[in-house]
Amino acid sequence: MTYNKILITGVAGFIGSNLAERLLREGHVVIGLDNLAYGVREQIPDGVEFHHDDIRDRGIGGVFKGIDAVFHLAAKNCISDCQNDPVETADINVTGTVNVFEMSRRAGVRKVIYAESSALYEGSDTYPTPEEDVKAQSFYSVSKLAERDFAEAYARYFSLNSTALRYFCVYGPRQDYRRTVPPVMSAFILKLLAGERPIIYGTGEKKRDFVFVDDVNDFHLLCLRDTRTDGQTYNVGSGTRYSVREIYEQIASLLGSHVEPEFKPDLPGEAETTLADISKAVALGWRPKTSLEDGLQQSIAYIRQHVISQSAPSSAAQQAPAR
Repeated sequence: MTYNKILITGVAGFIGSNLAERLLREGHVVIGLDNLAYGVREQIPDGVEFHHDDIRDRGIGGVFKGIDAVFHLAAKNCISDCQNDPVETADINVTGTVNVFEMSRRAGVRKVIYAESSALYEGSDTYPTPEEDVKAQSFYSVSKLAERDFAEAYARYFSLNSTALRYFCVYGPRQDYRRTVPPVMSAFILKLLAGERPIIYGTGEKKRDFVFVDDVNDFHLLCLRDTRTDGQTYNVGSGTRYSVREIYEQIASLLGSHVEPEFKPDLPGEAETTLADISKAVALGWRPKTSLEDGLQQSIAYIRQHVISQSAPSSAAQQAPAR
C-alpha cells in the first residue's frame, strides 16, 4: 500500500525532523505539526508544510484532511520533567494522543504509527526485553501505557489501523540538548568540546540500548510499506547495550579529551538497564546498520557545525540517559 501524504506530529523535534527529511528525500508530501514547546523551528526541513499547532487542540482536524498516514511523535518525554508534573504529562501524552487518534479517525487516515517507549519496561528484569514484558513505573511510562490502551480501543471500536513503536535510546544529529536533563550523547559531546566536565548521575554503570536515528528511520519506512506491521507493536533498538561510563569514554576518545566526568546523585524514575529484544522487527527484514563509533562521529560533526558554531550555551549540557 502506498502512503503519499504524511503528517508528522512533533516535526520540530529530534526524531520528527530527521524523519521529515528522510520522507522528503523518498518523494513523500510531508505535513508537520508542532507547538514548538520542545521542538526547534529551525530544525524543520525545507519542503515541509508546517502548522504551528498543539496536539491537544480540538480544532486541528483540518490539518488531517487528505492525509494518508500519520507519524505521531509529539510528547512530553523528559523523565524528570514528567515526574515533576504528572498532570501536564497526562494532558500532553494521553489527551493529546487521543485527540490525534480521533482526528485521524474522522479524516479517514489509513494508518497511524505512534511512539510508545522502552520506558514501559522499567520494572522488567528480563533482558533482552520482549514486547510482552510491560511493567510501567514512572509517570512518563504510565502515560505511554495509557496511549497503548487507547490505540487498542480505537482499533476495536473504530478500526483505526495503528502501529506502536517502542523506541529505546535513539541518538544522532538534532538530538535535543535543550531538555532539562538532556540525553547522554549530546550532553557529553557539548561539555567535552567546551573543555568542561560532563555530569554523570549515579555511578555511570547504568546500561542503555542505543540506536542511531537513521536506522530508526529505516524501520519507519518499513512500517509504511509493509502491511505485516498493521496492528503490531515493535521494539526499536540495537539489541546491544553500553554503560553510561562506556559512552563517555568512547566520546572522550573520539575527541581526544582527558577531562574526567563529575558524578552527581542518581535521578529518580530511571531503569538500571535497557536492552531491546528486536527479533520481531528483525523478522521483517530490518536490522540496525550503524556502529556506535560511526553514529557518534556523525553526532559530533553535527554539534560542531550546527550547535557550537551558533554559540549554544554550555549550561544546557547536563546529562541523563535518554528514552
